[in-house]
Amino acid sequence: MDETGPDDELLVDRLGPVLTVTFNRPAQHNAMTWRMYEGLRKACERADGEDGIRVLVLRGAGGKAFVAGTDIGQFREFRDGQDGVAYEAGITEVVDRLESVTVPTVAVVTGPCVGGGLILAAVCDLRIATPAARFGAPIARTLGNCLSMNTMSLLVQHLGRGRTLDLLLQARLLDAEESAAAGFVTRVCTEDTVDEAVEETVRTLAAHAPLSMWAAKEAVARLRRAALPDGDDLVSTVFGSADFHHGVEAFLRKEPPRWTGR
Repeated sequence: MDETGPDDELLVDRLGPVLTVTFNRPAQHNAMTWRMYEGLRKACERADGEDGIRVLVLRGAGGKAFVAGTDIGQFREFRDGQDGVAYEAGITEVVDRLESVTVPTVAVVTGPCVGGGLILAAVCDLRIATPAARFGAPIARTLGNCLSMNTMSLLVQHLGRGRTLDLLLQARLLDAEESAAAGFVTRVCTEDTVDEAVEETVRTLAAHAPLSMWAAKEAVARLRRAALPDGDDLVSTVFGSADFHHGVEAFLRKEPPRWTGR
């Protein structure tokens, strides 16, 4: 049985042992709405609760982007730093639920994978990318917000301290080859062969012992979370700043921001 999210922004389809979630806002580069995040959480519940599902695949509609972050227009609703804390807590809940899915998870990245998209790909177990893939969180030159401690821990786990700071401080994007060299991307393939690569990966995973794979996934997740400190003070300070509110408005007006550090 197939399902759709609100207004078909999120498509959830099952084919045999594979459940596929498609972020379906190609005109907006698949930027995430609150409802899409909730739909993804529900898809994780389905992956764990429905008999016979062996793999969960995430991909973006249109072939031009995975997910270009959270839809920026929604940030206009924020009034103070506590709105930012609540937002990041909600994202963390979805990210942790995706990390806890008992079957292997695969992100298929065929274009920009930034901001919220980066963290959704990072929390998946495997990442398959085409040469057009770009990974990053260029918030230091766009919105002036920050990442949660949970998100930072995932990036440091995957990329290391130095590369994570390079990525964030310089607000640059990693291409597919650099991401593969860092061990972040599992496999790089052409646009013409990406579906074949996904099918091959899915067949391999579906044939392996479910409990062995679950134990490996769970062990890695527990190691990451074991010493995760609180970072709400960082999020509250930055999301409550004048710079962040200005950055959102400048982004939506397609104007360059003018940072003040306040």
